[in-house]
Amino acid sequence: MTVHAQFDPQARQQLAIAAVEAKTRKDLTWQELADAAGLSVAFVTAAVLGQHALPAGAAKAVAELLGLDDDAAMLLRTVPTRGSIPGGIPTDPTIYRFYEMLQVYGTTLKALVHEQFGDGIISAINFKLDVKKVADPEGGERAVITLDGKYLPTKPF
Repeated sequence: MTVHAQFDPQARQQLAIAAVEAKTRKDLTWQELADAAGLSVAFVTAAVLGQHALPAGAAKAVAELLGLDDDAAMLLRTVPTRGSIPGGIPTDPTIYRFYEMLQVYGTTLKALVHEQFGDGIISAINFKLDVKKVADPEGGERAVITLDGKYLPTKPF
């Protein structure tokens, strides 16, 4: 890998593809990768998919578990160009449903956040994400998704 690959968003995308192929081939779970990295499953999944940089030890552990080389481990450590959804309405059904939820509840979430906190944003940088499967009392299963971001007030200048 050349040094410029560190700054090439396509190199990160290619690494994500190779990593997911290796994960599938080795029949590994995201949780197993997270355990090897010593970090949360959401963070490691996002990092492997190209949305975060992993610390050196975590990058090395993930690359080794996936059978990827030192160049891949180095690339896992680089700060990526973030944003995994291209412009326009998403077409993947799972991602579309999140888009749909924000279309329906986005203004509600905004109104409630501003009423409780004031003018500002919820950070996606100082952030935690958790996904859990729970039993539905009416039968089947439910997805419980927790988005836990630090509130950052707008500062007048």
